[in-house]
This record gives sequence, structure tokens and C-alpha cells, in this order.
Amino acid sequence: MYKNVIRPLLFSGLKADPEWLHDKSLNFLEWLEEHQDQLLAKSILDTVSQQCCYEEKRLTQTLWGITFPNPLGLAAGFDKNGVAASIWDQFGFGYAELGTVTEHPQLGNPPPRLFRLLADEAALNRMGFNNQGSETLAQSLQKQSQKPRKTPWGVNLGKSKITPLEDAANDYLTSFLRLREWGDYFVINVSSPNTPGLRSLQDSAQLSLILEAIQSNNPQRKPILVKIAPDLTWEAIEQVLVIANQYQLAGIIATNTTIEKQSLKTRTINGYPITEEAGGISGKPLRDRATAIIRFIYQQTEGKLPIIGVGGIFTAADAWEKITAGATLLQVYTGWIYEGPMMARNVLTGLTEKLEEQGLSHLSEAVGLTVNY
Repeated sequence: MYKNVIRPLLFSGLKADPEWLHDKSLNFLEWLEEHQDQLLAKSILDTVSQQCCYEEKRLTQTLWGITFPNPLGLAAGFDKNGVAASIWDQFGFGYAELGTVTEHPQLGNPPPRLFRLLADEAALNRMGFNNQGSETLAQSLQKQSQKPRKTPWGVNLGKSKITPLEDAANDYLTSFLRLREWGDYFVINVSSPNTPGLRSLQDSAQLSLILEAIQSNNPQRKPILVKIAPDLTWEAIEQVLVIANQYQLAGIIATNTTIEKQSLKTRTINGYPITEEAGGISGKPLRDRATAIIRFIYQQTEGKLPIIGVGGIFTAADAWEKITAGATLLQVYTGWIYEGPMMARNVLTGLTEKLEEQGLSHLSEAVGLTVNY
């Protein structure tokens, strides 16, 4: 129903702006979250949960002392302000990563800034970290933390556009201090292509300053991860891994969106060559590169540094490929938009079938299964 009727209507038939559709969806989800104890919202969420959730003990993953009911999480970027944080588990997700959030509220880049590339099963976004600021997110999570939830929260931290690069560490630190009580793990996002100069913070000297500031103010030892770009060279990734060891990072998220657009089937957007359009590409064109980086990190660290794999996951086969390449957890965003609400259930049931086919008793046994040191 979703792929054959609803998606074509939303993507093509109505010719609606993708960001407008996203905002309307979030408005509805926020209403469900706020009214989940009332009859109508509770009935809707119960129906969603029955259709979308799949529980299987063999799919649970434990990292950093945190139990993830299943490995499939909602990637950062969808719920930037955490308006639906307490209900994402009812859509089948094992966890949700909120944000990207910045110290200062910001509008982001001028629209239009989100495009569906249907021929590529991809998206181009140049949102620019539009969010209400880390103080607002902290207030939202504090309120929602009083409600029962089954799944962990990650928080993705970015740099405010108005903050000079030389002050980036203080910007990240301020957001971390506001949110450290509410997030189960934290991600330092230095890899979005949509904030000027941000990717330069992946440089070892710049990244070290940020991690030093965070870890010096992390008495609870909350897990700190770094999210890297798929466009880094192998040498640059090796440098990130050296820093990860130096600052006792909990893991790496591989990867963010790519700025590589030459291989896309989509040639133009609004009459302009897509290669001249700013923004990052997510979805299927990212799949193979993200998997290759996961495998590289797993090899380089001999499987000792946890990896969250993201990029081009649409099916159970895509998920299995990333897990066997070395990812312990997974995240989806664009694939969920294309595949629809049943995606999580379909992926998780498919992973269970993969375990049975391989004669494995638990998903953890599949992590890095195809990697040779």
C-alpha cells in the first residue's frame, strides 16, 4: 500500500515540497507524543506498534552497558528537536538519535533545501542544521524522560553556524553540558557538508580540541562517538582512528552524506545540473562506500571499536551486509522514507532469517563475519 499508492502520491502526485511533508509528519508525531495517554493517540500508537514492531531476543545488542532491543535506529536529522523522542520505539526502532542540535537556535540554509532523487532512490539535503537549539532539546527530553520508554536516546551535536571555527570546541561543549543527563550516548558531528568549514574539524588537530573539551567534562563517562564523512581518504580515516584511541571514543558512525554526485542517474534539479547543487546525498548511492568504510575501520581496529553503520540501508540484505562488514548497530533515514513504516519490521525479520540460515545463535556473532584481518 505504501510503496504502490501512498509513496507515489506523496512524492510525485501531490508535488509537495519534501520539507513541508517532513514538517507535517513531525507535527503529527509531536501530537501523538504529547497525547499518548489519551484514547485516540493511544489507539493510533497501539495500531502502529502492532504493525511495525518485531521483538526477537537474538537481535538485541549491548554496547557501553546500554541494551538496544534491536540494532536498527533512527538516524539523526529526522527528529532534530526530539519532539517524538519517547515514541520512536513504537515504530519498531531499537533506538533513536536526536539532532543534529547546536548551541544556538538556527534557521538553517534558505529553502528549497531538501530534494527527492527518485531515479536514484536517494535524497539531496542542504538543511544546514536547522534546529531550536540544545537548550530547547534538553527541556523536551527532560519532560519526555518522565514517560516510559524501551529504547535508548542518542544525541547528535553540531556546531552553530555563527560560531567561528576556532571556538567550535566551546560550542559543542555547551550543548553537551546541557544534554548530558538525558542522552544515553553522544555523537560529535563534524562531517555534514552543509555548514561552512565544518568538515575541516575532522582534521586531527581540530577534532582533538573538541574531544578534549567534551571528555574533560564527562564524569559519567557517557559514550562519545564521532560521525565521519564518506568522502575522507583512507589516510584521513586512519588519523581519526588514532584520535579515537587517544580520547577513548566509544565508537564511530560511518557515514554521513556524500558530496559525490557524478555517478547519479538524476542529472538536474529544477533545471540546474545536480553536480552544481550544494548539499549531501543520502540513500542507495551511499550504500557501497559506507559499507567499505565500515569494513576498513573494523579491519584497522581488529573489531575493537564499535561501529554504527548508516548509508543506503533499505532491506534486510543491506543491513546484513553492513553488520557482517563490522557494524554492531545500524541507522536509517532515507531508506525508511522510501520503504515506509513497515521497513523496521521487514529488516528485523529478515535479519532473523539470516541468523537461521547461517546457523548463528545471536546477531553479535555476525558482526564482522566477512572481514579478514
